[in-house]
Amino acid sequence: MLTKWVSTFNLNGGVMKTIINTIPGYRVYEYLLVLNPHEELRNKILQVKKEFYDGYKAATAIGGKPHVTLVNFVQYEMMEERIINRLKVVAMSYPPFKVELKDFGSFPSHTIYINVVSKIPVQGLVKEVRSETQRLMKLNDDNKPHFILEPHLTIARKLQPWQYEKGWLEYSNKHFSGRFIADSMVLLKRLVGEMKYQSVQRFEFRNMPVLTKQGELFG
Repeated sequence: MLTKWVSTFNLNGGVMKTIINTIPGYRVYEYLLVLNPHEELRNKILQVKKEFYDGYKAATAIGGKPHVTLVNFVQYEMMEERIINRLKVVAMSYPPFKVELKDFGSFPSHTIYINVVSKIPVQGLVKEVRSETQRLMKLNDDNKPHFILEPHLTIARKLQPWQYEKGWLEYSNKHFSGRFIADSMVLLKRLVGEMKYQSVQRFEFRNMPVLTKQGELFG
């Protein structure tokens, strides 16, 4: 067995170090399942993130495309195809829905984000994904998938105390509004230890009736 130290950041900003025992020849990836805003709204959010960076020099405010995360997890690459098959089943039966963004929120004392005010359809999707994929996304007892039931769109995270305090003082009084139709979800991945995510697959929401428990077909 090979042994790697991996640092993962939970939703509350704490650092959790865990040992991942990797099977020789099999690589461990970090995965994100996300909803992507349309280009115009994405550019509007990128401008907010840039302004936050310019004001508070928070490195996490820049780099990466804005998205609403549904779940993050680490898993062997060899499990990817089975996870994709399950996600296809979820997306096939799920309807497109509107995502409403309004103003700002925070996780004290480390993260500032844009509020997702239309939480119910996002939470419904997360719960559906969880019921179909939780077992497949679990690497081991120390590395379980993190399903995000408080949907939000991050502006900056891992903030230093002064960055958070000054930033939240400003952004708690700022306004933002935007909306997009979530007609698909996208699976992203990066090799553990790397910075940039790559797209694995896009799953379109088709709102088709699933008459049988098709997920069982994929094991």
